[in-house]
Amino acid sequence: MAAYVIANNEVLDQAKFQEYARAVPATAEKYGGRFLVRGGTAHVLEGDMQPHRVVIIEFPSVQQAQAWWSSPEYEAIKPLRHAAARCHANILAEGVQQ
Repeated sequence: MAAYVIANNEVLDQAKFQEYARAVPATAEKYGGRFLVRGGTAHVLEGDMQPHRVVIIEFPSVQQAQAWWSSPEYEAIKPLRHAAARCHANILAEGVQQ
C-alpha cells in the first residue's frame, strides 16, 4: 500500500533551502519515493492551515517511507532544512487499499 510524506515548511533562508532541495530527490528515490507536489501555490479550501512550501512524496509502503526518513542519507541533510526553514508539519500517511 502506498504511503505519503507530507510536509509544510516555511522557508526562512532561500539559499540554504535550495541546497537542501537539490539533495533530497536522490535520497527519496533510493527508497522508491517520487515527488507528487514540490512547492508551488497551495490554496486553503477550508480550515485555518497556513500552507507555505507544501511537499508530498509518494512511497511504495509505510516501511519504505520510514526507512527513507531515518536513513543515513536523509539524516545527513536534515540539518540543512532545520537551518533554512520552520517546519509546520511533517506527516506520514497511509494510502488507500486498492
